[in-house]
Amino acid sequence: MTIAFMRPKLGFAKCTCKYTFSMATRKGAATRLRIVEAAAAEIRERGANATTLDDVGRRSGTGKGQMFHYFPEGREQLLLAVAVHEADRVFEGQQPYLNELTSRAAWEAWRDLIVEQYRDQGLYCPLGVLISDVGRYSPASQAVAAQLVRRWQECVRAGIEATQAAGEADPELDADRTAAAVIGAIQGGVTVLLSTGSTEHLEAGLNLCLDHLLL
Repeated sequence: MTIAFMRPKLGFAKCTCKYTFSMATRKGAATRLRIVEAAAAEIRERGANATTLDDVGRRSGTGKGQMFHYFPEGREQLLLAVAVHEADRVFEGQQPYLNELTSRAAWEAWRDLIVEQYRDQGLYCPLGVLISDVGRYSPASQAVAAQLVRRWQECVRAGIEATQAAGEADPELDADRTAAAVIGAIQGGVTVLLSTGSTEHLEAGLNLCLDHLLL
């Protein structure tokens, strides 16, 4: 009886093979993303300290059992996933402009995109989430924010070097230090935006950087 019972189970396992696995994987990835996006939205609106797993569950339509399945370490692990998600949004939101900084026109288009994005997003921008909430929550989240800044600075530095090679930027400038100043101007401008709701300082900082950079 035991052998007869086991055979159908083994046969059924063979029939499900890769199709069932891939479907389950896609469904699981979609559920995990839904939880992360819900947590990010809650944090933008309420702040990290005020956001609970119950809030995230209601917004994502998932129970605590599901959330702990994808984030077994609980809230801190979920906040780290939010930090990664928001860092990706910051970076991807600047494409393709960020990878095409080779001329005055390209730099000005990138500047206009950044100012417009943060003006539209206001207090709910992903960079604001990293700066004011999640990025200060744990060393792991800080590492995500630091990695974003390094990656961002490298792209800006590459753009400065390309613009110098094209003869449209001051060849005497240190590309890495100038890139750091540009990123600092953006982060500082966004911090003021979070406090005042105004993009004035963001625009002023970027304009000053471009005036210093471009010929």
